[in-house]
Amino acid sequence: MIEPADALGLLAAQLREEDTPISPHVVEPAAAPSLGLLAAAGPGTAADPGEYALVVEAVYEGYLLHYDEPRLLAGHDSDLALLAGDYLYALGLERLAALGDERSVAVLSDLIGRCAQLHADGDAGPVSGLWRAAAREIAGSRPTQ
Repeated sequence: MIEPADALGLLAAQLREEDTPISPHVVEPAAAPSLGLLAAAGPGTAADPGEYALVVEAVYEGYLLHYDEPRLLAGHDSDLALLAGDYLYALGLERLAALGDERSVAVLSDLIGRCAQLHADGDAGPVSGLWRAAAREIAGSRPTQ
């Protein structure tokens, strides 16, 4: 079982081991998985808090690769960043779907779309609050199985 505090380190290890174009650019995270820890702390994620932490951090890293400074990759070009971001979105949502938590898949999918729209509109100010709200919503939701 994954410890929530280890989510970013485990994600980095997975990306490094996959032997993809992303692998040579993976670095050890310097930050704590704060959004993952927030998501992992509620009743909706109690069955597998570490997996939920990893999922939220993977999707957030995908967002960072698209719009901000990533925590797990360095020395990459902008094209690789977009592809890696898409991959991390898919990785996180796939793992979340495997947990049977359709509601949380919808929360993160909606969040990805909302963030893209805010960036397209030049109004990224609310984004960090939206991420925290989504993590809290996931923490409180219960998987549908």
